Amino acid sequence: MELSDNERKLITYRNERLRAVSTGIWETAGQTFLLLIAVRFFDSGASAKAAIAAGNSLGLVFTLLTVSVVAHRGWSPSRAAARLSLLSAASMGTAAAFPIQPVFIACSVLALTCVTMAIPLHTQIYQDNYPSAERGKLFSRAVMIRIGVAIAFSWLFGEALSGEHIGRFRWLLLIYAAAHVAGAYWISRCPSQPLTQAGGTHPWRSFRFVKEDRVFRLTLICWMLMGFANLMMQPLRVEYLANPSYGLELKTATVALIVGVIPNVARLIMSPIWGWVFDRMNFFALRAALNVGFAVSILAFFTSNSMAGLVTGAVVFGISNAGGDVAWSLWVTKFAPPDRVADYMSMHTFLTGLRGLVAPFASFYLITALPVATLGWMCAGLIVIASLILVREIAAGKSPDVGTELVKEGAK
Repeated sequence: MELSDNERKLITYRNERLRAVSTGIWETAGQTFLLLIAVRFFDSGASAKAAIAAGNSLGLVFTLLTVSVVAHRGWSPSRAAARLSLLSAASMGTAAAFPIQPVFIACSVLALTCVTMAIPLHTQIYQDNYPSAERGKLFSRAVMIRIGVAIAFSWLFGEALSGEHIGRFRWLLLIYAAAHVAGAYWISRCPSQPLTQAGGTHPWRSFRFVKEDRVFRLTLICWMLMGFANLMMQPLRVEYLANPSYGLELKTATVALIVGVIPNVARLIMSPIWGWVFDRMNFFALRAALNVGFAVSILAFFTSNSMAGLVTGAVVFGISNAGGDVAWSLWVTKFAPPDRVADYMSMHTFLTGLRGLVAPFASFYLITALPVATLGWMCAGLIVIASLILVREIAAGKSPDVGTELVKEGAK
């Protein structure tokens, strides 16, 4: 039976709120605990830590392939996303069963990769089932649940793995596996239609939109500069707080508090506000405001070794990240023709993945040659340059909300 627009919205919203519990648990893995286990339990070197930090980005690089394969096979986005979640569950289960460093690193990377490979599929589901006037609001409400769960589990796991109890991490990996199984079930229940095969199903078909759509191309350039800077500094937050080389060497619970709990509290408070803003504000002005927040958070966190500076940096990062959650996940719905959202998103996530693969390795090796404060200033400068790219569009009052050049001409 054909579902009405309202029925699709309500079914998706209900299942997304339930899935948010699973994604909130898993979020603590990439943010904090997989790297913390690598540092504290396995005493991993720079390459191993960078590999984990780049795991999400590797999945983003493969999103072009994801969309191509799903379109070619005629799968619905919800079905394909569920399968990727189950593969992540198997990876975490394997790491728990064989707690040796090579297996832990490989399985961590695979699990992180599978999760982010599914992102364009989720965005297409939001496009198909959420009305444009409410998309930011509905998305941000599910994000609030995810953030609340991440806060609780960051604190809980931080206490459970503190000090000599770091060896308990195998139980944590099993919890992550269970979260992925549950997440696969909830996403599979969201209504979705097979992706369009118009224009072919080859992995590189999304590149045509970069060439043909000037606004899309400009925004991707801005995001590349800002994202590279942010991704360089993000994995260094755990390294900076936990590695004795930087003179802080905070307890596991304190690291989890600063990296996981405090930013997520700020995200939780600000998420509905940013969702409301996304539905109403000029996108380019929104992106520039978020860029400023990320630059300030980097400088506050890495140019001060005081608790006040660390907490300030964590709070501002959380506020900016709340807006980044909505903007990063939904911005292509303001640019793309409705049936091309997955293609646009896969291009965005592909480029995000490329910079994410390079950035952690660059940061972990540059930090051996440069003071962390110097690296922070360099990355803040890149973010300022990214913001300046958008000045012309903001001053002209341009917004992609009414459609891009492709929409006006008619998508081919």
